[in-house]
Amino acid sequence: MNDVVLVGKIDPDAELDRLASHYRSAGGSGIRLLNRLGGSAESLLEQLPGSVRDGLTGATEQALWLAVRAADGSRRAVPDQKPWVNTAISTTMGAAGGAGGLTTALIELPATTAMLLRAIQGAASREGFDPSARNVQFDCIRVLSAAGPLAHDDGADMGFFSVRLTVTGPALQKIIAAVAPRLSVVLGQKLAAQTVPVLGALAGGGANYLYARYYQQIARVHFGLRRLAIDADIPHDELVQRLQRRMLA
Repeated sequence: MNDVVLVGKIDPDAELDRLASHYRSAGGSGIRLLNRLGGSAESLLEQLPGSVRDGLTGATEQALWLAVRAADGSRRAVPDQKPWVNTAISTTMGAAGGAGGLTTALIELPATTAMLLRAIQGAASREGFDPSARNVQFDCIRVLSAAGPLAHDDGADMGFFSVRLTVTGPALQKIIAAVAPRLSVVLGQKLAAQTVPVLGALAGGGANYLYARYYQQIARVHFGLRRLAIDADIPHDELVQRLQRRMLA
């Protein structure tokens, strides 16, 4: 029988198995829904008007700035919700945004970004971190740099888990500028799905469902690794490598 190494009351292998399960379930079968509605991730982006594609990174960066303020402020007034509540609210917002096509979808983009960031903050809180702490706020934004649920490379998100960020005065501006281009691709796929004739509301709701679920799961992995490194006294980078081996097995 294999021996299980326990550090205090923490079983690192069992915890890594839990985090690997969150990671695997982040995408799920819902991805096929968007592909049926609008084609592949690449073809979804091609469906957007050129002017929208060209301005998407700037719009996403602005949405992130608004989201940081809105998400942080809303936590003072409204307590964190359970993951399914966040997903339900996000789905409803996406359906409403998609009902009017691209015009309403663009208006909905900042609200969806704020909702996703707020849900990520809730995941951080469930793992024992204070979302009002500056370094945790930065990590919440960094979770949005994950590849997104339409990415086909299962290892596409692993890189950001091990990146270390020095928290300085201008760091928030730098990290938002770094995250915006990648997040703009994710949101561009969502916007394009919402332009599907007749099915815009269904596509918008489906996209937001996928994205809310995805980023909450990724956030649980991100902050779960941080918590495990503290509780089990194991270097964070080593835990990332052990998790990656599980994902590739």
